[in-house]
Amino acid sequence: MIPHTFYKSLIYIFFLLFLPFQAFAITPKDCEKMIIEGVEAMNKKDFTKSLQILTKTRKIAQDNKWYREEFLATNNIGANYYMRLDYGEALNNYLDAYKIAVAHLDEKSEMTVLNNIAILYSRDNKIDKAKEYFSKAYELAGKVNNNTSKGLYAINLTIVYNEKGDYKTAKKYIDEALKLTLNSPYHLLAKSTEMETLVNLEKYDEATRIANELLPKLTGVEYSEYKTQVLYNLSVIAEHKNDLPKSFHYLELAEKSNLNYDFKENLFERFSKLYQKANNIDRAVAYKDSIMAVKDSVNRIKNGQLFENSKIKFELQNSQKDLAESQGKLTTQRSYFIKGILLAIFIIAIIFWALRNSILKNKQQKIIEQNNAEIAKLELEKEKKNKEILENQLKEKEVSALLEEEKYKNEIEAKNRKLTTKALQLSTKIELIDDLINTLSRESDDLNNVDISSIIKQFKILQKQTHDEESFLVHFEEVNQGFLSRLKQLHPDLNSNDIRFLSYVYMNLSVKEISTIFNITPEACRKRKERITKKIGGDENLDLYTYITSI
Repeated sequence: MIPHTFYKSLIYIFFLLFLPFQAFAITPKDCEKMIIEGVEAMNKKDFTKSLQILTKTRKIAQDNKWYREEFLATNNIGANYYMRLDYGEALNNYLDAYKIAVAHLDEKSEMTVLNNIAILYSRDNKIDKAKEYFSKAYELAGKVNNNTSKGLYAINLTIVYNEKGDYKTAKKYIDEALKLTLNSPYHLLAKSTEMETLVNLEKYDEATRIANELLPKLTGVEYSEYKTQVLYNLSVIAEHKNDLPKSFHYLELAEKSNLNYDFKENLFERFSKLYQKANNIDRAVAYKDSIMAVKDSVNRIKNGQLFENSKIKFELQNSQKDLAESQGKLTTQRSYFIKGILLAIFIIAIIFWALRNSILKNKQQKIIEQNNAEIAKLELEKEKKNKEILENQLKEKEVSALLEEEKYKNEIEAKNRKLTTKALQLSTKIELIDDLINTLSRESDDLNNVDISSIIKQFKILQKQTHDEESFLVHFEEVNQGFLSRLKQLHPDLNSNDIRFLSYVYMNLSVKEISTIFNITPEACRKRKERITKKIGGDENLDLYTYITSI
């Protein structure tokens, strides 16, 4: 059974069939009115409404290939996102507008969007990119003899070159801008930019004269930004003339006139610098803290704006979907109108069939869209999990490598400790045998006694065997591979005893321990250490352990 609402729809469509055909037509002038309405909403900060109107207008213009209207709508969509601090989305729309201008419109449209792109790069601190696009806009303005626009772009180039520190080139552009904007609304901007350029060139008297001419003219709210910049530069001039009170005075006036939240950071930075110069450290630090607070506040504003932008984009997607549906219905209505002229009854039957199919198609389309969305969601989740697994594997490998390295270090330290113990034991053993030989030799009344001589001879053989057992360097090289070869390569003059001595130093043994191993006094050990230090070319203050462990 067909629902009652369907009959209402059928009656509505039947009524539409007999309306004049022109009732459905939208003209380029209608698009221009919609663009004006969208721009007015943007100026009132109603960005959602503005973007909905401009997006709808762009779609209509695209369908009808009205390139001028499509360009204006796209350019103003970019302006909306620029004002919302979403520079990425703004740049995408500006570039789309630039493609339309290059392919289908004149140089005036092209240079307009080039200037917008350059301003966007300038706000994003990409100075070289800003210069590139301002230069293109400036050249196009000269090509079409649009002196007003050329003057504005010359001002923008002056600002860019001032930021790059190329003040001579900046002066060249501002001189041209002053001539081109003499009778235009941009002349005051040109004069304030000229003053800044002169300050950068350290022409303070000339800059002060221009400031005195400008300040009486900068009385409205619309000139607050110019006035702030002029007062800021007067503060710079006063500082260079070592007049700190006047510098503070102009800076305070600049702060009062400033309506640009981003410029607060510059003002606070300058306050901090002046207070530091005046030896008021507390105030200087306070303004430094204020700079951080301003940055945090700007970031919060930008994050908030981006969140709002996301909501606006979501609403736009819904409105675009509604627009697409309404345009589909409009196309269907036009088709039905033409067919209705031939045979109204036949058209009603076709409408009935078309509506039924349309409902089924919409349902199927919604199911397909939902399935696609679920599939995309699952794919994203899968990709995210794969990424997490890969990251965990990398972390495990890093931890395993660190553990392996630590294990290797511990093994080397353990082997070095064993070597040290063995060396000390052997040294003690040698020392004990020496003491026994000396005692027997000293206390024996009859050195010709065969038994005592035999014992002494056996001790000396044992002493020689003990020395032979002391294959210390072989074991040391096995543990600390490469050290001895690097040492010999750097210092070929070292003999085997020197290398053995340095090996014990490398193991971080004390002078007393080394003297015991070598069976010499600590004083003799210190002298040997000094001799080896000189031998390797170091002075007496050289830390031998630090040196050899860095080889």
